[in-house]
Amino acid sequence: MKKTYVLDTNVILYSSGALLSFGNNDVVIPEVVLEELDDFKKNKTDLGLNARQASRIIDGLRKLGNLNEGVPLPGGGKLRIETNCLNAEVPKFWDRNKADNRILQVCKALKDAGEDVILITKDTFERIKADIVNVKSEDFYEKVVPAGDEQYTGRMEVYVSQDKLSEFYSKKVISKNDVVCYQEENDEYYTPTLYTNQFLVMHSLENKKQSALGRFDGENIVHLHYKDSKPLGLSARNVGQRFMLECLFTSSNMAPLSIVKGPAGTAKTLFSLAVGLQKIIEEETGEYRKILVCRPNVTMDEEIGFLPGTEEQKISPFMRPIFDNLEVLVDSDEKERYKNEKELQDKVNELFDRRIITTEAIAYLRGRSIIRQWVIIDEAQNLSPKQVKAITTRVGIGTKLILIGDPDQIDHPFMDSRSNGLCYASERMKGSKLCYQVTLKYDECERSPLSFEAAQRL
Repeated sequence: MKKTYVLDTNVILYSSGALLSFGNNDVVIPEVVLEELDDFKKNKTDLGLNARQASRIIDGLRKLGNLNEGVPLPGGGKLRIETNCLNAEVPKFWDRNKADNRILQVCKALKDAGEDVILITKDTFERIKADIVNVKSEDFYEKVVPAGDEQYTGRMEVYVSQDKLSEFYSKKVISKNDVVCYQEENDEYYTPTLYTNQFLVMHSLENKKQSALGRFDGENIVHLHYKDSKPLGLSARNVGQRFMLECLFTSSNMAPLSIVKGPAGTAKTLFSLAVGLQKIIEEETGEYRKILVCRPNVTMDEEIGFLPGTEEQKISPFMRPIFDNLEVLVDSDEKERYKNEKELQDKVNELFDRRIITTEAIAYLRGRSIIRQWVIIDEAQNLSPKQVKAITTRVGIGTKLILIGDPDQIDHPFMDSRSNGLCYASERMKGSKLCYQVTLKYDECERSPLSFEAAQRL
């Protein structure tokens, strides 16, 4: 049976082409959605851009017929604008002038008329209210990303024979056919599918206490080059951080993109800054000119305002987590670090005064070609898939782009663990020879005992 999808405003603001995504089914846009889109058309953010693009799509379809009666969509269904349904019964205490309630009233009326109606909205509360009036509802995902536990982590636990493990220690390489995975449900071993640049923890079949770390290079499993590196004196304290060091230290020629996901306190930002400073200040190879740090708290599509001050001064409040990490890196002596706050601040400021580290609003990355820079995008889980694509395509020769973030700490109202740009990039770049990535685990939190406990419990 053909379905009727009623679209909420937030779906179109999230993806202007959403109305073309439902195949040979019918799509209904309540007139109140048009009113809300009209309110956004002059907005300078991505929301305004999507509102304007949607208006052009609808205007183009309008020329094919009467929108009140329905016009053909490319997939075979029809698009229509619904202006009636004013007499549909909804709870009496609902405010009929509220847009969400008006949309649900349209859904209820169409269902009562015999149509198989599904409300498409990214508003959780509206989906809850849809249940009250017995209307089916669904979320909308422009880019399909698996649910949390099914997402790519860039790492895997496997098993090898003791002989092969010894061979790996001596020759630094074994075949991908030498490893197996264990399936607890069926109590059996099976040959896993490996992706290029996937990290492996290899356990001995005969002695579970013996293990080795490796990486699948697309043909064989090879040893890690940088797992024991100590950027600015920092040592990896767990397996995830050793994998992270491999992601970060690998040159931009081999891995221009590194993606590091994980919960708070796993030192994602700290190690990203430490390796960048190690490359630029300590090694002085000239591989990278400077470090560029961006955080989407100043979103890619948002103006930084007309307040007095330079760009750096305007965005500095959003960079305070970066300053916190730099305080740790510029003075490794934990006992003496905070005895002279001014001296500590001067050391951090020097990195910015010398332009070793620069900060920038993500909005200004558009149109750039970034050459030979160490680029850190912190809190990347608050980027949309479109924004991640726009940033990644700015990377020029010799630049290394590091996307870091925690998919469980998303602040953007239209995104969740499946629709954010960080997880989208992780899934789409899975198996790419140009991308190293790893997801750190909750038990790899090293910030403090409280941070570890809170990451698991809260």
